[in-house]
Amino acid sequence: MTVHGGYTRNVRDALAHLNAADPSSPDRFFRRNLPRTGLYDSAGDTGQVALTTEVMTSVPIYLHAGDVITNISARSGATAANTPTNYWFALYSNAATPALLAQTADQTSTAWAANTTKTLALAAAQTIPESGIYWVGIMVKATAVPTLLGCVAAPAIVTGERNLSQSSGSSLAATAPATIATPTAKQFVPYVVLT
Repeated sequence: MTVHGGYTRNVRDALAHLNAADPSSPDRFFRRNLPRTGLYDSAGDTGQVALTTEVMTSVPIYLHAGDVITNISARSGATAANTPTNYWFALYSNAATPALLAQTADQTSTAWAANTTKTLALAAAQTIPESGIYWVGIMVKATAVPTLLGCVAAPAIVTGERNLSQSSGSSLAATAPATIATPTAKQFVPYVVLT
């Protein structure tokens, strides 16, 4: 095996630890924006907010041409959603101004308990037309939003770096915005999984 670049060891060995976190069947399709290990609960850090009521948080995720995305999953932390009135997940395109591809049904007042993975189906499965960076949006309108599992990342420092987490929109309710417009960088990056 030829390794290009400065890494001098066996790449296959360096990545072998990832086998423990992946599904047991290599045929099980999924995409995620972060490794499943090293995550923490945003409840433990009041300076790094995962969600703000009525505002969408979005994170980038690399998808391959031909991927068929049916569901979006995120995991709450120690704080449950308190009296939710609307919440949904959404998938956005890889355009310079990402456009809405599909949204899950609005969950209205359905409970989202603490320490719970929430998996929601898109209104229609999306076949990805070209490989690239797409965006996953999460919005919760509630008296108190749930905390989420994820990690903290620095905002873009080098010109051209994309945000790893961002907020956009205001006074959102049942419907995802048509585009992700004028996003603001955030430091807390929620962990999301697409299946």
